[in-house]
Amino acid sequence: MTENNTLCFIDSNVWLYGFSTDQKEDRKRILAKQLIKEKRIIISTQIINEVCRNLLKKHKLDEQSILTLVKSFYSKYQVISFNLNIIESASNIRTQYNISFWDSLIVSCALSANVDILYSEDMQDGLTLERKLTIVNPFK
Repeated sequence: MTENNTLCFIDSNVWLYGFSTDQKEDRKRILAKQLIKEKRIIISTQIINEVCRNLLKKHKLDEQSILTLVKSFYSKYQVISFNLNIIESASNIRTQYNISFWDSLIVSCALSANVDILYSEDMQDGLTLERKLTIVNPFK
């Protein structure tokens, strides 16, 4: 992991490990919680939506818990919303790097926030985009 003062973007899969109660995922949960606790974090509305959807569906969280979580995200972290520039950038990223639609939106949001590191288990570890943003799998 990087220095604590480094601004980073954290993908939904890392957040979900942080919330996991599955004993098979203990190592990843511990690493995810450590990462979340130690870093200066930016997220996007897409990340919040993906986390909430999974917690509702797979973990059966109730609506009040989801609302509390959403409020927590907004109070603790800078949240990036989509705009035309982000969507256009995502289109260019998809073309240039052959990244999926949803992942390109995450990358575009991270780039728009000028972060250096995007923590994700699902994207190509070590890939650097636009000579600025590096994808890091924190569980590798």
